[in-house]
Amino acid sequence: MTQAILAGILITALLLQAALPSRRLVVVSVGAGLAALASSLLGTGTAPELLAQVPWDVIVILVTLGLLSQLFVESRLFGVLALHATRLSRAGPRRILLLFAVGMYVVSGLVNNLTALLLVLPVLLILFKLLGVRQRYVSWTLALVLVSCNLGGAATPIGDFPAILLLGTGVMSFPDYLVRALPVTLVALAGVLGTAFLLVRPGSRLGQTPISATLTLSTMGALYRNVRVDRRRLLPPLLLLGCMLAAWVAIPRETGVTPDLVAWLGAGVALALAGGLGERIVRTRIDMEAALFLLSLFVMVGAVGRSGLFADAAVWLQALPISPLAQLCVFFVAAGLLTGVFSAGPSMAALLAVAERLAQQHSPETVYIGLALSVCAGSSLFLTAATSGPLAQALTERAALRDPEGNLIRFGFAEFLPAGLLSFAVIQTVAIAWGLLSA
Repeated sequence: MTQAILAGILITALLLQAALPSRRLVVVSVGAGLAALASSLLGTGTAPELLAQVPWDVIVILVTLGLLSQLFVESRLFGVLALHATRLSRAGPRRILLLFAVGMYVVSGLVNNLTALLLVLPVLLILFKLLGVRQRYVSWTLALVLVSCNLGGAATPIGDFPAILLLGTGVMSFPDYLVRALPVTLVALAGVLGTAFLLVRPGSRLGQTPISATLTLSTMGALYRNVRVDRRRLLPPLLLLGCMLAAWVAIPRETGVTPDLVAWLGAGVALALAGGLGERIVRTRIDMEAALFLLSLFVMVGAVGRSGLFADAAVWLQALPISPLAQLCVFFVAAGLLTGVFSAGPSMAALLAVAERLAQQHSPETVYIGLALSVCAGSSLFLTAATSGPLAQALTERAALRDPEGNLIRFGFAEFLPAGLLSFAVIQTVAIAWGLLSA
């Protein structure tokens, strides 16, 4: 009964926040309060005990990296990078898709992909207007860019919440995660883009002439002729990020210099060097929504964990009458599907407890990298599961794109779904292959 009540609160809150994204913070906050109350009354843990087991180091890393990203925003780096990608593409539809997808993969491995997408996507939408694109091309291009963001976030230990959770909780070190996740996410990226180019060919029906390409590039150059990287604002945070990466790789956790401490000091020094701008960023741009969402999530997951449900789930999985490798594959597929419904953060936080049990039977690297990839696959399945999906939808609707016949171009759940299904299949296959080969 205790497990059913606490699990019911968690599942109800996660379903409601997925169905009502504009109210998700209120939903999970109320859910956390109810979970803490139920846990106290049922005798599994008091509110102070639940708060004590929250991985505050993960929240510190997320907040400080978000502040560091804001310093890069102020340098106008992302807008200039988008303009360079446009010039390299020579206004070719296929090259635009490839360059922006690969570019967002690289950027999302180092900074908050929401921040990068907010600055890069407007450039891409202007390109769409100038090119006279059609619904099919817009749907596939935007979807593949979002999937590339997800894969980039999974490629490094600081790219997105699932990877940061593994780093912050100490189940994997920075170099151990990086040397394994980076190559396998590159394989997944190549698989997704290669399959799309070979089977779907989203840019094949767009008529493009040298004159129209020249006009597009000239117009883009005129629109962004005054945009320059502010090197004075870019160099300090860039150097500090390099020092943080070196510290994460070189300094063992056993020294007491933990990843969250490195992030705290590195971002703090970068903000201090920015002077008044750094103070302004700290006062106005801390992502309190993300911090409160994760805090509420960890309280609910912690309450369910203290009831023993996750341990029982791991025991049930290991008791299935199939081989240990098949059990691992079942776990990966379940992680992907659950992420598609509940999104990456809740799924990773809940499934990590099950993964810890499986890591006693298999290599920890096999389990955790496969889990991170499966969560990435699930977050690429539906537009609502992708962290940056609602943002991309809102920006596209605001741009009011139209095809050459004047029909309004949309980008929503249905438009994302074909690319989402393809991406999920490819990334989930790579996750299973990783588990089988590395085990």
